This record gives sequence, C-alpha cells and structure tokens, in this order.
Amino acid sequence: MGEYSKEAIEVFLEQQGKLFRENVAETPEEAEWFLEDCFAVEVGSIREVRRYFEENGMDIDGMSLEELKEADEVFALPGGRYLIVEG
Repeated sequence: MGEYSKEAIEVFLEQQGKLFRENVAETPEEAEWFLEDCFAVEVGSIREVRRYFEENGMDIDGMSLEELKEADEVFALPGGRYLIVEG
C-alpha cells in the first residue's frame, strides 16, 4: 500500500456507507484503488479540510469546523487527521 495510510484505508472500509449506498470496496486493496481513482486526500487537521474545500470551490460558507467534521465526504482518522473522499 502506498499513497494512503493503513488507518485511512481501514476507516474508509468501515465507514464507506456514510457516503455510498452500497459498498464500493470489500478489501483493503479495493479500498486503496477506489481512493486513488477518486483522488481522495489525507490531511492533517480539520482546518486543512476547510482549506481543501475552499481551494476546490466547494460552498462551505457558514459551516463550522464541527459541521465540516460531520460532512459525508470527511472521514476522521486517528491522531486528528482526516480523509476527504468526494463521492
């Protein structure tokens, strides 16, 4: 496994249902391939999540950091990091 941490892949596998109606991956390898295909991004803080959304033209005006944490595209990782997956 390369681009994504083991934790990111595991969290995505466990929580993919919050973003997709049906599982898009069943194994860690499939999860990593999927994350690569949709250009998912791992960031170090919720403030970096905000910056990512702003830089990519997403309408997040008025959203608090707590609301960003709850967004379907945002997966909380151990140690305060986040995985952003655009569905």
